[in-house]
Amino acid sequence: MEAGKQRTMCWTPGKAFRGSGEGELYGQHEVDRTVSSMTHSVSDDTGQDRGALAKIPLLSTLTDGHLRALWAASPPRRYVAQQVLRNVGDAATHLLLLLRGRVAATATTSAGRVVRFGDFAGPCALDKVAVIDGRGHTATLTALTPCAVRSLPRDLFLTLVDCAPAARAHVLRVLAAQARSQQNRFAATATMRTEARLAVWLFENAAAASDGRVTLPDTQECLADLLGVTRVTVNRALTRLRRDGLIAVAHRKVDILAPELLRLRASG
Repeated sequence: MEAGKQRTMCWTPGKAFRGSGEGELYGQHEVDRTVSSMTHSVSDDTGQDRGALAKIPLLSTLTDGHLRALWAASPPRRYVAQQVLRNVGDAATHLLLLLRGRVAATATTSAGRVVRFGDFAGPCALDKVAVIDGRGHTATLTALTPCAVRSLPRDLFLTLVDCAPAARAHVLRVLAAQARSQQNRFAATATMRTEARLAVWLFENAAAASDGRVTLPDTQECLADLLGVTRVTVNRALTRLRRDGLIAVAHRKVDILAPELLRLRASG
C-alpha cells in the first residue's frame, strides 16, 4: 500500500476483492501478482504466521485471496514478554491481529487497583470494540509471552465489517458476549463470595478447554485480578476447594474432580 493513500475494499459472494477511489485496490488478479512478486526467502515463523491469520475467528470465512490482501495491508510487529502493545486510552488506529503468543488486558482504577479483563491467546483479534467506536483502547494490552502481531488499519477493518456478513456477525457475537460477561462480572462482584466466583471461573474455562483442564494464570495475583479480589483471598479459596476434594491442582493445571459439588459452590 502506498504511503499517504486511503484504501478501501469490499467484496460480495463470487466477486473479486475490489477497492474504490484511485483505481482498484486488491482485485483478485492484483492480489496474485502482488504476492508472487514478494520475496520467497521468508522464515518458517512467517509461514506459521500466515497460516494463523486464517485461524482468527473474525477472518476464518475469507478466501485465500482476501487473506493475502489483508496480509499485505497489515504491517508486522514482534513483542517480547512484558512489553506493552497498547495503553488504555491510546488511539485505536489499527486492529491488532495476534498471530502467536498470549496477551493480558488490564486497567487500573482511580484507587490504584488493577482490574484484569482476561488473557488472550493467538490467533485472535484484540480489542475490536475500541477500533469500532474510535474512542481509544479499552485496556492496556501487555504481552505475556513473545508475540507476533499484525496491525490492520482501522478503515480496512470497518470496511471488512460492512462488506462481509460473516465478519459482521462475528463482531456482533463478540459485542453481545462482552456485554453479557460484563453484566455477570458486576453481579458476581456485588453478590458472590470469592469461592463461588472461583468455581464459576473454573467451569467457564474448563468448558472452553479441549481436554477439560483449566490452565491457571501465571501468578495468583493475575487470578485475583480476574476475580476482583486479593491474592490472599483467592489463595484461600483455591486451598479450600483442593482440601475438600473438589479440584486437583498440579503445574498450573486444574482438574475438576467433583463437578456436582463444585456446581453447588458456584451457586453459593
